[in-house]
Amino acid sequence: MYLLYVDESGDTGLTGSPTNYFALSGFVVHELRWHATLESIMQFRRDLRRRYGLKLREEIHSAEMLHKPGKLSRIAKSLRLRLLRDILDFQANLPDVNIINVIVNKTNKPPDYDVFETAWETMIQRFHNTLSYRNFPGPQNPQDNGLLVVDKTEVKRLRDLRRRMGRFNPVPNLGAPGYRPIPVTTIVEDAVHRDSLHSFFIQMVDVNAYFLMQKYAPCKYIKKQGGKNYFDRLLPVLCTVASRTNVLGIVER
Repeated sequence: MYLLYVDESGDTGLTGSPTNYFALSGFVVHELRWHATLESIMQFRRDLRRRYGLKLREEIHSAEMLHKPGKLSRIAKSLRLRLLRDILDFQANLPDVNIINVIVNKTNKPPDYDVFETAWETMIQRFHNTLSYRNFPGPQNPQDNGLLVVDKTEVKRLRDLRRRMGRFNPVPNLGAPGYRPIPVTTIVEDAVHRDSLHSFFIQMVDVNAYFLMQKYAPCKYIKKQGGKNYFDRLLPVLCTVASRTNVLGIVER
């Protein structure tokens, strides 16, 4: 089984929203690599404690760390940004993991456009496709399914979407009109919602989602510090097969 840890950046509103984008990033790891990957993350967190003074029990939440750090203001802002960059570099060197990414441009969308459903449907579809074609790196069982583990989000909407896609999932034909009914049968159970405070994996994904958003809509501080393309540092572990048109595999909607 593959576990997909997902976090988001931005918001799904079309009117009155402070951003024109909504981003999802997902960290994929096989059950047979889960313990080894967790141990690597824990060792890395201990290293962050030694180098920056970030305690293991302190949550990594990128936007807050940079702009509303609270107790983390004891760490200089430039060092907090470097810490987040180190997290990207750490993940880029992890064996047998993959990162799926979706970005929705909310500009000029019709009033009834559902940003939440579009983003999550795309994420689930790409996870299913990559599972079905056995394109994830690392070990594999004779047959693998997937499980969604997500930061707290809209529980009912995501549950209903996942269940509907398991029964009815029309996929557009390539180069021809019409759709094919391809139910998502590789995803087991409803999504597991976790508080990111208690999940090192979701805290890693928070950083990925934040810098995915910054790639498309960088804030003034990120622009000034040259961090607009920090997301590209993840290239060795990006799921590039997720997109036919984006060299980083980012699925743009």
